[in-house]
Amino acid sequence: MKYFILFGPPGAGKGTQATAMAEKFNLCHISTGALLREEIKAETELGKVAASLINEGKLVPNELVVSMMASHFEKVKGVDGFLLDGFPRTVEQAISLDNLLAERGEAVSNVLSIMIPDEMIVERIQGRAAVEGRADDADISIIRQRIATYHSQTEPLIEYYQEKGLYKEVDGTGSIEQVREAIFAIL
Repeated sequence: MKYFILFGPPGAGKGTQATAMAEKFNLCHISTGALLREEIKAETELGKVAASLINEGKLVPNELVVSMMASHFEKVKGVDGFLLDGFPRTVEQAISLDNLLAERGEAVSNVLSIMIPDEMIVERIQGRAAVEGRADDADISIIRQRIATYHSQTEPLIEYYQEKGLYKEVDGTGSIEQVREAIFAIL
């Protein structure tokens, strides 16, 4: 089984590229947000705990997210691998994922990072707000906070995965097709 991580700042185009990647390479695309919503909707034990935490305004802990991913890995059949989008977001989460996969006798196959400059992040997210009507994408202070969080908490994953020889970077400033071709060439 292959395990790919799709990485990059908000607005880099991860969601846009994930569908094509999953289709072309027979991967199950896992968005952690969507996974949490599925578990909650299905009222699984994990989903009940997650819902309780979310309703209290608390973050879902790493252990619970990893448990949900492990459950999903077991449920999904007929794919050649998984495309993880939105997880891991910190080095601590990456270590948790590594431990989960090691227990299964598996490991992360590749980390594909779509990189764009900060000002392009702002432009793209504001453009998405106009199209999709998302209030959180329209507020420049929220966008800047998301960028700062990405740089402080998620960017350290670059070095983590570079040291493992798994990190590959794609220039995300081109067209959707150009970025997709670069990703497919790596995969």
